[in-house]
Amino acid sequence: MSFETDDDIAEVLEGFRGRTLPKEKWTHAAHWAAALGLIAEDAAAAHRDMPGMIRAYNESVGGRNTDAEGYHETITIASLKAAEHAWRSAPEGAALHTVLSGLLAGPCGKPDWIFEYWHRDTLFSVQARRTWVDPDIRALPY
Repeated sequence: MSFETDDDIAEVLEGFRGRTLPKEKWTHAAHWAAALGLIAEDAAAAHRDMPGMIRAYNESVGGRNTDAEGYHETITIASLKAAEHAWRSAPEGAALHTVLSGLLAGPCGKPDWIFEYWHRDTLFSVQARRTWVDPDIRALPY
């Protein structure tokens, strides 16, 4: 799915929230669209609600949230921090889809962006999946 309008983001966010978004549409870009959409609405609520929303969505598409799969706290929080930074750094009045395009054009657009900050073993530990674990390569820039 491409995100050429704010309505495209709203559509993914609605499907994610309502747990009606088909699993195949829950792509890397769709994760960022949902995170950015929630941040733009209310950053505090996004940080509070996103974990439960991801867990519920995962289960709705047949996934599980265990120590080895599904919801991942450290990745979620790092992604929300990056999305919030992109939103707050955008020019006043910038369209959400423009902010998303910029986010995806940068390092976060690559699925392996997070390995610039965490070693793989650290990131995929049970502790990092359950709770926030500080980066062990270098600090996040946001």
